[in-house]
Amino acid sequence: MIKINNLAPDFSGEAFSQNEIKKISLSDFKGKWLILFFYPADFTFVCPTELGELADRSEEFRKLGAEIVSVSTDTAFVHKAWHDSSPLIKKINYLMLSDPTHKISKDYETYIEEKGVSLRATFLISPEGIIKAFEFHDNDIGRSSDELIRKLQAAKFVSENHGNVCPMNWKPGNKTIKPSTELIGKL
Repeated sequence: MIKINNLAPDFSGEAFSQNEIKKISLSDFKGKWLILFFYPADFTFVCPTELGELADRSEEFRKLGAEIVSVSTDTAFVHKAWHDSSPLIKKINYLMLSDPTHKISKDYETYIEEKGVSLRATFLISPEGIIKAFEFHDNDIGRSSDELIRKLQAAKFVSENHGNVCPMNWKPGNKTIKPSTELIGKL
């Protein structure tokens, strides 16, 4: 079962990026924050809006020390065909991981057996390979890149400022909370 503060399930597979297909694995991202971004399928309706938005903001994620890897059950060759035929997808400059065996989707508990595709799901994984946040969406509901950046900023802040926690809607520069040991003992 996927749980916060547990190790992220290991993965490996073929990924398409920058006009090439290469083998990647979770260990390639050790020392970096990782956004693992599951989506149902290439050549769909909501997916390109999400992936295009991530492409537009990929430099913001990289400046925060994070890499993006999108994942669907399509093959790397389907990713390439989508890239070659869609101006929106052509601007993607992050890895598009293929999961044709559905192993990665099953390991991350995103797989919809009766449909053969993944749910929309996002995992925020620390540089040490620990799951710090995740969210699942119905496939008809797109996600928010603003909220994903905010979650990454908050996760980085608490990782770098031990003992501090971020309240609801926290953004960099806002006040944080430093729980007292007296209060923690009562919880």
